[in-house]
This record gives sequence, structure tokens and C-alpha cells, in this order.
Amino acid sequence: MEEVAAEPLVFERFHRRHDSRWLLESLPSPLCLACAMEAVKEDGAPLVRKQYVLSRLCDVLTCHAALIIPLLAQDERVCAHFMSTLFEMLQTVEDNSVLNLPIEVLVLLVVELKLDRYLHYLLDGCQKELCKVATTRASLPMFVLLGKLADAIPNFTEVLVFEHSNMMQHLAAGLIYPNESIKAAVCYLYGKLYSVPSAAERLLMHFIERLCCLFLTTLKNAQTKELQLNCMGLLKQLLKYDNFVSVIMNNSGKGANSASPELFEGESPLPLVLKKLLLSRDEILQVASAQCMAAVLVHSPTKYAPAFIHADVPEFLFECLFCTSEILIWSIYCCLLLLTEEQLFFSKCHTIYGIEPVLRSLKEVFRHNNVELNKQGLLLFTEILKRQPVEIKLFTNIGIFKDAINVLLEAVSCPVLEVAAEGVKAVAAILRKDHVNFPPILYGELEKLVESVLKQCSDLPPPLPNKKLMGHSAVRHQNKAISQQGQFLQSALECFRNACRLAVECQNDPLAQENAFTAPSLEKRDTLKSFSEFLLRMSDSLCIPIIMKFSERAVRPALMEVFISTLNILFSVIPDTCKIFSIKLASSSFIRLNLELKAKFCPGQSNPALNQACSSFLHSLCLSLHSSSEKMVGSSQEEQEISELLRRSLPQLNLRVPESLNLLSETPDSFCLDETLRNHQYSLLLLFYFAFSQDDRFVPEAELFSAIRSFLLSLQDLGDCPPPYVFRAVLYLLAICQDKTNALDLTSLSAIRRVLDVISDFSLVYVHHPLLLNFFLRYPELMGRFGHRILQLWFSCEDYSQTESEDDVVMLSGGFSESPSNFNSFLCMLKDNPSALLVLLDLVCLGTKEVIRKVLVVLKTFLKRNEDIHVCDLLRSQFLQILQKLLVENSSSILRVNQILPLLLNLLFLVQLRHATERELDSTDFRLLHLVSSLSGKCSPTDLEILQPSLNFLYWSLQQTTPSSQRRVVAMLLSNSRLLQLLERVLQLTWMSTSPTEPAVLSSNEALLCSAWLFFASLLKQQHIYNAQVHHVICLDVDKFFRAIAFRKRKPLLFFVSILQFLKAFFRQNLSSSYVKFVQPIDEHEKELPLSKEDASLYPLTMQHVLSLVISLQNLLVQKDMLLSQTVVGCLEVLLEYLHPKNQDIACHIVSQPWNKFLLITLLDGGENSFLHPDTLRLFALFLRYQSTRIISQSEISHILEEAANTKLPELSNVTVSTLRSFLLLVSSLEKLRSGKCQVDPAQVASIQVLLESLPTTSRIQHRHQGMVCLGGVAVSLSHIGD
Repeated sequence: MEEVAAEPLVFERFHRRHDSRWLLESLPSPLCLACAMEAVKEDGAPLVRKQYVLSRLCDVLTCHAALIIPLLAQDERVCAHFMSTLFEMLQTVEDNSVLNLPIEVLVLLVVELKLDRYLHYLLDGCQKELCKVATTRASLPMFVLLGKLADAIPNFTEVLVFEHSNMMQHLAAGLIYPNESIKAAVCYLYGKLYSVPSAAERLLMHFIERLCCLFLTTLKNAQTKELQLNCMGLLKQLLKYDNFVSVIMNNSGKGANSASPELFEGESPLPLVLKKLLLSRDEILQVASAQCMAAVLVHSPTKYAPAFIHADVPEFLFECLFCTSEILIWSIYCCLLLLTEEQLFFSKCHTIYGIEPVLRSLKEVFRHNNVELNKQGLLLFTEILKRQPVEIKLFTNIGIFKDAINVLLEAVSCPVLEVAAEGVKAVAAILRKDHVNFPPILYGELEKLVESVLKQCSDLPPPLPNKKLMGHSAVRHQNKAISQQGQFLQSALECFRNACRLAVECQNDPLAQENAFTAPSLEKRDTLKSFSEFLLRMSDSLCIPIIMKFSERAVRPALMEVFISTLNILFSVIPDTCKIFSIKLASSSFIRLNLELKAKFCPGQSNPALNQACSSFLHSLCLSLHSSSEKMVGSSQEEQEISELLRRSLPQLNLRVPESLNLLSETPDSFCLDETLRNHQYSLLLLFYFAFSQDDRFVPEAELFSAIRSFLLSLQDLGDCPPPYVFRAVLYLLAICQDKTNALDLTSLSAIRRVLDVISDFSLVYVHHPLLLNFFLRYPELMGRFGHRILQLWFSCEDYSQTESEDDVVMLSGGFSESPSNFNSFLCMLKDNPSALLVLLDLVCLGTKEVIRKVLVVLKTFLKRNEDIHVCDLLRSQFLQILQKLLVENSSSILRVNQILPLLLNLLFLVQLRHATERELDSTDFRLLHLVSSLSGKCSPTDLEILQPSLNFLYWSLQQTTPSSQRRVVAMLLSNSRLLQLLERVLQLTWMSTSPTEPAVLSSNEALLCSAWLFFASLLKQQHIYNAQVHHVICLDVDKFFRAIAFRKRKPLLFFVSILQFLKAFFRQNLSSSYVKFVQPIDEHEKELPLSKEDASLYPLTMQHVLSLVISLQNLLVQKDMLLSQTVVGCLEVLLEYLHPKNQDIACHIVSQPWNKFLLITLLDGGENSFLHPDTLRLFALFLRYQSTRIISQSEISHILEEAANTKLPELSNVTVSTLRSFLLLVSSLEKLRSGKCQVDPAQVASIQVLLESLPTTSRIQHRHQGMVCLGGVAVSLSHIGD
């Protein structure tokens, strides 16, 4: 602001005698400095005038000192006179409002003149006046002047204390006078003096001897605010020094400590005085009081805190938190934070009283943007949570605990990272059982806390470079940001670790398992189990990913130590999931991670905490993987040995991968008794084994293989024999790495054989893995000696229940559905190592029942996938021995429950199925045939698993052999009366229906029935061909039989194919056979009626049977199934062949039914070349043969001829060509006979002749033997169906 112009300060009375140089005309208001001096000096002048003059001088000195000071400096005499005049005013003027002006002018003159002599002049004057004043009251201006000088002059304190020390006694005397203004001025001056450390040290004795008691008394009795504030100012300066604090506290509370709970009250005890000020309503005094308490406690909380605690100061500090002043709350936070370092603070239960005010104040300060205040409050809360004794419960009710949770949630979610970091530390501190255990434990609230902390970590943005900074500054800025985030993550991990520890601690407390007050009908959610599962989920979804992502930018040893130790605790959170958790960690390369951390940060004695954490984690992980592995023999002693070995060796294995491999290749000194090297090698092998078993192949396979080979040679040289669990790791690692390197030499193989020979139980070194089995198969030296044992163990561990239960449709060289990986791998190994089949065959004879069953499953699948007749010959011979052994050693009842026998019979059938063409049966085949037929005769119709493969085998023996062998087979089967009786009982199951709406039999029975009817049909046909002798006649109820043929959707189509094959064979024998008979049911209560003429001509059938059969065949034909169509058309052919000689009218009636026309239309609606389909052509030929002009007209014949002329005849199948030739010859013969109404024009005759000449020739053998298929477990001969 611009200076306001005033009246010129010139006194005419004096001005005439003044030199012009004293007139300052350049000022906004001219002033004569000499006039001003004389006006002040003049006796009797009004005080008001002097006050005005001094006020103008003060203003000019403040604003225009550069004009005045040079004038005064030119004449020291005048200057000294003026200062003397002003100093005299201090003694004469009593008005305090006027006294301030000469004091200010004096201070300004001393400061601007910058001459020490003027300062000494004033100090000397003050000392003289203080010595001669009659009353202490007159000394007030002197004390005020000294205080002002102390404020304005930097070195004033040193000058006063060191050069005018005699004045100290007058200062102390000022505190005795009852005038509080004087006391305030003295305290202010003392405060300035003690603010300088050198002066404070000089005045120590003065304080001890004179000032301490006076000051404390003054502070205690102070009434005016000025005195109170100046006393507190002095106290704050004194409390900066440890020796002064000691003096003050010993004076006010001597002997008060933790050990002596009583408070020794002195004349003016400081804690009580400060508590009194704390209770005042003045915020400034409250702040000063709290700050002074903190200033005392900061020197030694354990030494000085008891005095304040015994004075109940903490209680009032907590009460003062119910305010809105940020500076007061900050000061109280600081004071309370220091008090928490004294155990008496907690034992006196102050925290129980104060926790609620702390929480309320935190809620209040969170509304402000004062970051430091938020941090300080959270720090106090954290320390209370940490230091609260376990035996004294902090939260007395759930309400306060929930408030604490809400406060922490708000703190953690704070966008300011520093505040959130303090909140996370508080969360870590509250996760203590004594804090959360009421009961019930509010696990849901704890889950919110932990999840909030981890999500805050996941939301941390990556540190971005500061674009305003360049070079090293930018790098330092980014490194600082990464460091802050790392520290935050470490705190969050400590929080998560404490949560995991809490879960483990609660496992042994029944009250902590769940809320006992939950109603039984309600779902129990707040349980320890749900909390533990939550922790595992958080570790998987947040904790581990967050830390691994941060480690990509920077790896902090302290952070990783907390992380690894947390994972180690997680093994115990839910023991039941330890296996899954350990496998997940190992498969995620955590063995590699820990070894890398140890190698990088823990060489020598570096980072012992991290080394211990990593070693403990690897120890727990390896033991968990060992206990969860599929071991043949579980041994607690083995687990103890592994635990002890790893415990001793892991802390010392701080090696990188190349160093580890070198260590593994070393050979110990044969004369050295120290086993440290061997133990380290064993531990490394176990670590590599557990890592590789979970696909963490962090060591190059070729290098590891070479190192293990060196290890084997060292064992061979020294004659050492490692423990089985170590050698198990050796074999596994060799097997895994074998494909990446060359084969082992004989010396290494010899070392392996030597160790294996020493180990009595091979299961101790066995690992169920296809590569280990392949490793043994690779070396004949190992397979020859240990092949039986390893294959025995392999099959003992395999589970083929799913593979065995699969129901596949397998043709001669068909495929197989996808099996487990081990199963497929083993089949590939068998294919590459045929010699292993010999071992399998030995196991079939020598193994246990379970092993034999699994071997047969493997051989069954192997045969389905591989065509090897030589193997089949070996198997047939072996199966003959096994069957003989079973029949000799077991009774019929035992055989029927034997689980191996069905597999063996199935496999035997598959062996026979390998032969695609007919072959001559040898002695082995006939012996097998005899054994299987005898075995089948001992069964009952309910033995489905045995009968199904047996009937398949017998059916194959009838169909896939030469005529000479067929004759012997038929004779052998028909001579077995028990087999024929069993077959009859099985066939009778066909019409044993429980109700018309339910299936007659189960699906497994249906397959057996299909096989039985096919076998029966084939046996009937062959018996007729060879006129074999029959020892048992099978009788079939004709009514039940034809009811069974009636088409129903609930029956499989294969059933109709099978039963119609029998009917077709029986019709060809005119329903007259020595082997089978149709019988009429006889009812004893009804009189037998004579047969009608039609029924008599059809005997043993009736007209109803024929019509029912025709309807069923028509219904089956429209199903458009290949095998079923062939069978139905063939059955229609033989039916008409049977009916025509017996009753021509009935035959013609059947052929001429209008429904046949619709049947043909339905069949012709099948797509391209439908007229040339073999079954369609056979139907046309059938209707033409019996001259049914209503069904077949010249138009249909023209369509057939036209379609045949437009078709590439060489591309047609043999069956189609043969059927078409038969049809053309039939049409041609009918034209020549001209006996029917179906006339063929000359053009059609020529077309027929051309087609006959153009048709290719067919192979009769190919047509006859079309092979055998397996449909739903039923063997079906295609040549039998198409015959």
C-alpha cells in the first residue's frame, strides 16, 4: 500500500537552530529528525505529542530506514543521546500503550544501525535499571525490551547469556512477582534464550538451581492466557533437551514408573498441570498441552509415560478426540502413539475406553483431505491393535468391532496410496484371534476386509514415467513409485498372511468353527470352512497373480519373503486340499521360483529370512507332493527321512542351475566321512523329481541326463546305494529326459541293475508313468531282469474299468474309442516292443486275477487296433492253457462268477475275428471249441458275460471255416446235449415278456438272444447240409414264436435279423428237421378242434401264422435297414417257396395284396438308383416269378431297364450285378414262356439282351465270404445274412 501523507513534523520552536541536513523533505510527509528528538526529550511536553512523534518515527524507520540511518550514523553523539532519551522514557512512562513505541524505536535503531555497542549500551542500561528498581513492577519495560531485542537480533541470545550472564538472576526474580504480565514477559524471554542449544546448555545449572521450581509453580498457577501461552512456549523449548526433560520430570513425578504404580505428587507435577490445560476449553492451550506431552514422551516413552498414565492423562486425551480441530487431533494422535510404547497404557485398560473415540475421530478425519492426519490416526489404531495384550480384549462388543471393520474398509479404499498403506497395516493388525473371537467370529466381515485389500492391490496402476523429468531423475521417480507399490504389496501380503494364520489357529477351537446360534434349518455361511475356502480362492485369483505380475518389474527380497511364507501357511489352511494346492503350485513353476530366489538373493549369509522362507516352503511342498503321489507302498518312515534330508540340505542349496548340475556330477572323496555332498545331491534329485513330475522342466533335459549319468557312475565307483526314494527320482528323471539324449551305456545300466538288485521291494522305486515303463522297455538289459515286476506294478496301478465297459461297434479292422492317455501309450509301446507281449502272456498265467483281467483288456484292445496273425497264434495257444486251468481248478459255480473268464472269451473271439477269410481249423482250434462249448453247457441263461462271447466264438467256428472243418464242428456241437439244452432255454427267453408295455428282456439279454438265434440258425443250416446226428431236439412253441416276430419299436432291429435267419433256414427245410420242431400248445381244458382245410395244408403253421408273418415282414421292410432288408426279402422268398406247393391260392393271395404296391413305392423313394437296389430287384423278381401283374407292370420293368442302361455297370457291387442278372434272366424267361399277362415288347427284349452281355462277371468266392462284423457285441456273418 502507498503511504498516506501526514502533516510535516517540524517544530518551529526548535527548528531554527537545526541544521538543514536533519530535514527529510523527500518523505511523503517532511520530517525534521532533530525536531522529533527534541520533542521527545522536552520535559513537560504532553504525552500525546510524544506518542505521536514516536509513532511517526517508528513508521519512518520501518519504511524509510535508508534515509534516516545514514544521518544518525554520521553523528554517534546525537544517536547515543536519542537512544538514551528513549531509554529514559521506559523508566518514566507508566502507560503501557505508550511504552511499546519507544521500545519499538529502540529495537529498530539497534537493528538498522548494526553496531554492537548500541546493543551493549541497552543491555548495560537494562541491567543497571533492574538492579536499582525499587519494585519489580518497574522492570516490566526492561523485560519487554529484552524480549523484543531477542526477536529482532539473531545473536542476541549468545550476547545476553555469555556476556551479560549476571542479568539471569534478575530474570528468575521476575517469576516471583505476582504480576502475571511481568511473568509472561520473563517466560517469553526465557523461551527465546532456551531456544538456542548453546545458550540452553550454558543455562542448565541456572535452570536446575533457580528456574525449574519457579517455572513449574508459575505454570501451575497461571491465570491469564498470555502467561499460560508464554509458559507453554518456554516449556516446549525446554522439552527439546533430554537433560531438561529429566530435571522437569524428576521434579514433578520422581520415581513414577511401571514398577511403582503410585504417583509421587510434587509441588507442581507436570502431568497434572498439562492435564489441567487439556481440560480447558481453549483449543490453543489444548494443542500446546498435547504437544508438550509428546515432547516429553518422545525422549523415553517407557521412562516418562507411567507418570502421565497414573495421572489418567490418556483418558482425557481420548475425550479430546471429540473435536473438529485437525491440529489438536494430530497432537493427540502423536501423544497417544507414544503412550502405546508403554505396557502400562494397556494394562490400565485405557485402550478399551479409548478405542471408540479413536474410531469416531478416524471417521471424522476421513472426511477431510489431510493425508498426514489420516496416516497418523491409522498408525495409532495399528499400534493399539498390535500392542494390545492377548488377555485383555480390545473390542468389548460386536458393534464396536463392526465399526472398526467399516473404518478399515474406508481406509483401504482410499485413493491416496499412503493412506491406504496405513489402512492395510491396520487390517493386518486386527487379524488376530483375540481381536475377532467373540464368538461368533464374523468371518464374512473378515472376508470383506481381505478381499478389499487384495483388490486394492490389483487396482494399482503401473508406475508411469514423469514426462517433466529427464534422464536419471525420471528413472529415480519411477523407481520410487515401484518401491512404494512394493511396500504396499508387502503390507497387503502381511495382511493376507495374518488371515491365513488366523484360519489355522481357529482349527483347534470348536467355538470358532461356526456360529453356534445359527438355526439348524438355515444354511451356515459364516464358518471357518467357508473362510478357509475363501482364502484359497483369493490366493489363486488375486494374491499369486498380483505378486507374480509385480515381480516382472522388480523383485524385492522382503516382499518375496512374506509371499513365500504366506504360501507355506496356506498348506495348513485346508489340509484336505493340500494335495490339489501343492500340485497347482508345483505345476506353476514355484519350485523353480524358490530356487531362483535362493540363488539370486541368498548366497552366503545374505537375506536369511528369505532363505528360511524359501527352504520351508520347498520342504512343505515336497512333502505334500510326496504324500499325494501314487505310491505303491506308503511309508511314514520314508516320509520322515525325506523331511529330515530336506530340512538339513535346503538352506544350503543356494545354487543356480549350472552350479546344481555341477554339484550333481561331483564324486565325493572316498575317504571322507562327511555325507554333506551326497545329501545335497539327494536333495537336488528330489527337487528336480518333484518339479519334473508336475511338468516344470526348468533344467535342460540333456544336461540333467548327463549329470545323473555321472551320479550313477559315482555310485558305481564308490559302491554307494542311495535310499529307494532317491533312486525312484533317478529312474523317473532318466525316463523323462531319455528322448532328448543318447542311450545309456552299459556301465550306467550296470549301475542301475546293481542298485535295483539291492532293493528288495521294486515298488519302492516305481513311479506310475508311461515314460518309465518305456525306459525299461528300451533296454533289454533292464527288461530281461525286471520286466515282469514293472509290468505287474503297471497293471496294478492302472484302472481299465471305463475302457472295459465301453461297448464299441468293431468291424474286422475297425477303430476303438478314445481311451485314457496311459492306455494308449502302453498300446503304442507294445506295438514298438513285440517282445513285451511274451511278458504279458506270462502274466496271464502267473499274475493275480486283477492283473490278468487288465492284461486281457489290453490284449483285447491291441488286437482291435493291430492285425498280427502271428500274435493271434501265440494267444490262442496261451488261452487254451488258461481255459484248461480254469476248468480243472474251478467248479461250475465259481466259473460263473469269475471276472477273468468273460474277458478271456471276448479276447478269444477277437483272436478268431482276425481271420478275414475261411481257414482250416487245427487241433488247437478244436480243443478251444471243445472247452468253450463245454464251459457254455455248464452255464445258465443268466450268465450273460460268459455266454455272449462264447456264442460269438461258436458262431464264428461255424461260419468262417472250410467245409471239412465245418462238418467236424457241427458234429462236435450237436453231440453236446448240455449245450443244446442251454441253447433251448436261452431261446425261450424270447417270449418271456413281463407286460405288453415293457421290453421282454433287458438290453444285455437282447444281445444274447441275437447271438443265440444266429448261432441256432447257422447250426440248423449246417446240420441239414451234413445230415449230422442230433442228440437233443429243440421244440419251439409256434404261437409264441410268431408273436415274437411281430414288429415292435421297442425291440432292436438286429433281433429281427437274427430270428428271421432261423425262420429262413427252417422254411428251406420245409419246417421239418430232426434238430428242431414247431409244436402247438395243448390246453387240457379245451377240446381239440379239427383243422380247417387251409390250416391242414399249411401244417404245422396256420393261416393266421402266415398272415401275421407277412404283415410283420412288410413292416420290417419299410425300416430300410440294410441287414434287415436282406433278411426280410430272403424270408419272403422262402415263405412263398414253402407256400406255393402246399397251397398255391394262399401264395398268390399274399403276392397279389395291394399293400405290396405301396411297399414298393416306399422302397423306391430311397434316392438315386433305387430301382437297382439288390433288395428292390429281388422283390420285383419275387412278384414276377409268381405272376403278380397287379404289383409289377410293364412300366416298372421299363424303369428298371432304363435305369440300368444309364448306369455304369462296372461300378456296381457284386451283389447288385448278381441280382440284376437274375432279374433280367427271369424277365427273359417269362417272355419266352409267355405264360403271364406281363408282356415285354421287342425293344425291351433287345435291351435285356444288351444288358446281359454288358454285365461284368462276379467272383463267387468274394460273394460268399463277406467277413464278420461285431454289432453291439453280437457277431454277425455277412455271408450268412446275404445267403
